[in-house]
Amino acid sequence: MDALKNFASGNKSENTANTQQSGEKKDYGDKISSFLNKKEGGKLSDQQMETGTDKAREMYEKSTGNKIDPKWSN
Repeated sequence: MDALKNFASGNKSENTANTQQSGEKKDYGDKISSFLNKKEGGKLSDQQMETGTDKAREMYEKSTGNKIDPKWSN
C-alpha cells in the first residue's frame, strides 16, 4: 500500500533508487527525456519517463516497421 501511495504522490527519491538498484543503464532516449524533464521543473518520475520513451519507441517501430538501435532506446 505504501508503494501505491508513493506512486500517487510522485515520490521521486524511491523511483530513482529503484532504477539505480536494478543496474539499468540509461539509453540516449532516457537521457534526453531526463534532461528535458529537469529543464521543465522535474514534474515526471523516472518510471513515467521510461514508460513514455518506451511507448514512443513502440509507436515509431509499429508505424515504420524499422527497429531502433538499442543504444538509442531499448
